[in-house]
Amino acid sequence: MKIALFSILVLVAVVLGSQVPQKAVIVTYPDNTPNSVLDQAKDAIKAAGGIITHEYKLIKGFAAEAPAKVLETVQAWGSDYHAVIEEDQMVSISGSGD
Repeated sequence: MKIALFSILVLVAVVLGSQVPQKAVIVTYPDNTPNSVLDQAKDAIKAAGGIITHEYKLIKGFAAEAPAKVLETVQAWGSDYHAVIEEDQMVSISGSGD
């Protein structure tokens, strides 16, 4: 009985956790930022149910899908190394001159 109840609670937690809206973002830091700062941000995103979708090599940063609340937290940590968090979106060039 206890195992069945525990299984049901775990299932409910997974379902509710998967319904947290995720934002696709790119997080970048200044070049002099220690890797430990990036690791802390990535760990926080993963702990909040987000995922790291890409880690950049040419710049200090990564792409992620994460709940908005944890992104606010990551940005607030930026006293010494300010995180720039931008929405990950398609960019195109229009030939119409608009």
